[in-house]
Amino acid sequence: MSIILRLDRVMADRKMSLNELSEKVGVSNVNLSKLKTGKVSAVRFSTLNAICKALKCQPGDILEFVDDGNDDLAQ
Repeated sequence: MSIILRLDRVMADRKMSLNELSEKVGVSNVNLSKLKTGKVSAVRFSTLNAICKALKCQPGDILEFVDDGNDDLAQ
């Protein structure tokens, strides 16, 4: 099971650049780029909140759950 980040798709739909989003959210281009490419293991709720506000979207528009068949959660 994994969570896929779809920030790139939402940004493209809104025609918003990384620089513009960075300015609106107050997060560096480097950190947003890592989010955009899915190279992060965690996202702060405050960052997610700011991104959703800037992009006028819901968290579910950015985050997608994919069941890859691996049930590796500790029981």
